[in-house]
Amino acid sequence: MATTQDFIMFVCEQLSGIGVITHKKMFGEYMVYVNEKPVVIVCDNTAFVKKLDCIEDLMQDAETGYPYKGAKEHYVLDIDRQAFCKEIVSLIEQVTKVPKKRKPKA
Repeated sequence: MATTQDFIMFVCEQLSGIGVITHKKMFGEYMVYVNEKPVVIVCDNTAFVKKLDCIEDLMQDAETGYPYKGAKEHYVLDIDRQAFCKEIVSLIEQVTKVPKKRKPKA
């Protein structure tokens, strides 16, 4: 089941106010960016965040899962808990770099 447009819009609304929120469709699913940094992957109407040291204590009781086949294990972000999500995503955004732009192949 692919992520619905309604769900990706809900995720972006839940994160509003912590920076510039954008999303991009990738391989049929979505990546959510905060200030141009990739922080949340949304697959099958589920929001996932990387297992990072900066959020380990806060996410110790969170479910885990795999956003797609071959991916590393991620935390499942309870997107209904807006304040908690904003806290987690803000911490991730602080340690995430803006991806380098790739040059097109000649």
